[in-house]
Amino acid sequence: MASPLFRLILSLSLLTCAACQKAIPTEAKGPAGPAAVPISATQALRESVPTELRVVGTVEASAIVQVRSQVSGPLLRVAFSEGQNVNQGDLLFQIDPRPFQEALRQAEAAVSRDRAQISQMEATLARDAAQSRFSESDAARYAELAKAGVVSRSQSDQAKTSADVARESAKATEAAITSLRAALESDLSAVGAAKLNLSYTEIQSPISGRTGNLLVHAGNLVKASDVPLVIIHQVAPIFVNFAVPERHLSAVRRLSAARKLEVHAFPQDSPDRPASGTLAVIDNTVDTASGTIKLKAAFDNKEGMLWPGQFVTAVLTLDTIQGAATVPSEAVQTGPQGQYVYVVKADQTAEMRPVSVGRAFGRRMVIEKGLAPGETVVTDGHLRLSPGAHVQLVKLGAGTS
Repeated sequence: MASPLFRLILSLSLLTCAACQKAIPTEAKGPAGPAAVPISATQALRESVPTELRVVGTVEASAIVQVRSQVSGPLLRVAFSEGQNVNQGDLLFQIDPRPFQEALRQAEAAVSRDRAQISQMEATLARDAAQSRFSESDAARYAELAKAGVVSRSQSDQAKTSADVARESAKATEAAITSLRAALESDLSAVGAAKLNLSYTEIQSPISGRTGNLLVHAGNLVKASDVPLVIIHQVAPIFVNFAVPERHLSAVRRLSAARKLEVHAFPQDSPDRPASGTLAVIDNTVDTASGTIKLKAAFDNKEGMLWPGQFVTAVLTLDTIQGAATVPSEAVQTGPQGQYVYVVKADQTAEMRPVSVGRAFGRRMVIEKGLAPGETVVTDGHLRLSPGAHVQLVKLGAGTS
């Protein structure tokens, strides 16, 4: 029979073995597979894509006028503020009109004098004409009496001479009237010139536009056709000048002959608010140095988005590509072998697909080769992807089912 001490030692040994068995790990598990890569994706769409030429252009005012004085005199008043929009016919400057008003009065006085003299000479002509008719009838009567021997030959000759004098006197009066009428025409022209010069003392805006800096201030003496007083830019409508490669010239000419070609201008400070216009001018020669043709588009610019001298992105719309496969621009990546996209396959793995990329429009790109409309492409998460990697869609773009 075992002693109590032996039984105690045996119990401790059994407990120790049990603890050791619990500490020994069970059969080791195999290694876990790689986790799925979270991505954002969208479907390639089938769209009608306009063919566009996107180049840098410069904005140009449709008209630029240097306002100058056409008469000389003190500048009394400036009737506008610098940088103000003005309409055609608005008063801009006032030059002292008093010397021109006096010149007009003198010219009008000369006209009145000429007309008075003409009236006087016409009365004299009437008198001379009556005297001439009387003298001629008197001379004819004396000639008949001389033939009959009633009066002497000298009396008949004296009557004839009186008739000749009266007739020549009437002719002289007619010549004087003709001269006075010529003087009247000259003085009437002087009145017209004086009125014109007086009208020039009020300088009006020749166009509707925006004024620049004031170049001559009130109080200065201005001279005719001297330095400009202010420069006005017409900004509505306004032009955008740009150039496109020569290879597009035939298409531009062909399409513009059939319809107005749309042009959009994207200002650098408002890239999301393009201005819309139409192609207005195709230059008459190709720039041999750059191989481009210069074009000009017209914009109504009613909102004043475009400003003379501003750089813009000009987009000329030509034909439309029907049924093109398009993807967001962020879906297209560039690697050592060229451009590619990651396509999400039905088994939720990623396939690296080389593609041929066409032109961009807005935030999308045309895929000319390598991708079909309806296929799902990765738009975010490319850095963690590799060909064949499992993916987990965490965000679906527009058009993805």
